[in-house]
Amino acid sequence: MEALAQFVKSERQPALDSLRAELAEKLKDTYSEQDVNAAFEAKVKALIRANVLDKSQRIDGRDLVTIRPISCEVGLLPRTHGSGLFNRGETQVMTIATLGSMSERQQLDGLGLEETKHYMHHYNFPPFSTGEVRRIGVVGRREIGHGALAERALLPVVPSAEEFPYTIRLVSEVLGSSGSTSMGSTCASSLALMDAGVPIKKAVSGIAMGLVTDDNGRYAVLTISKV
Repeated sequence: MEALAQFVKSERQPALDSLRAELAEKLKDTYSEQDVNAAFEAKVKALIRANVLDKSQRIDGRDLVTIRPISCEVGLLPRTHGSGLFNRGETQVMTIATLGSMSERQQLDGLGLEETKHYMHHYNFPPFSTGEVRRIGVVGRREIGHGALAERALLPVVPSAEEFPYTIRLVSEVLGSSGSTSMGSTCASSLALMDAGVPIKKAVSGIAMGLVTDDNGRYAVLTISKV
């Protein structure tokens, strides 16, 4: 685990894949590649779990409460009403804010009481954000769910249509993913709203939490920030 801690996530996975392939090659006369892969994954997970519960140390060497380095920028796109870039470790999200007239509100075709919506948030998770090469097709459950989560996180601070008579559309583009992209979108969207001059009540931020347990009842909660 100490050796793996030297790598960031984008480098750690290729290192693990190389080790797995080397092991499968050495044991190919005795075990199938499928069995070797299953045993390898189980061993890695057991080591990670033991490191967290016994040493309070994550796979990248951090303790359980240290957050990855954070940086923020606004105003990156001059032709948009507002833009915000949020970085947390290898997770990077850019949100673009666009303002329109109230006539451009989203029309809701449902059974709810609301017929229109003046604030919308969309979330895109392209394959390149995780280093994958695959077709970009229809919007999936992840995009819909994460977009709705970020939208609801910001809803309490977004001004009403009476206070700010504009349609607000936010689009979060995940440029790099290393966990907690929905909360990264919330942070970037908060920045973009302020950059666009939307009078939100407060800045909003969020971060994902993790729970590690074992069969003996021990547990550890990851990312309980000290600040």
